[in-house]
Amino acid sequence: MSYSFQVTAPTKAAAKAAVAAKLDEVVASQAIHARDKAAALANANAAIDLLVDDASSHVAVSCNGCVGWREVLREDVSNDLHSASLSSSASLVAPPAT
Repeated sequence: MSYSFQVTAPTKAAAKAAVAAKLDEVVASQAIHARDKAAALANANAAIDLLVDDASSHVAVSCNGCVGWREVLREDVSNDLHSASLSSSASLVAPPAT
């Protein structure tokens, strides 16, 4: 099961909050991702933290992840995971034109 999303925010803190909110949405629609949510958030936050603080730019973040298992997905999503992939990128972008 996989997900992919992008967010843009005016600050690094706001970008981290937006990523956390999007991951909550992913878990709400694909409960198995509760299993990798903390790792995905840590991955995105690490990428965001690498950026210089720049009040003249916004922060754009892209996150992708997937997990795999071999059996039919259990209702309690307790399946053993046999594959996992997490990817995040962060960059400074120009703010939207006003």
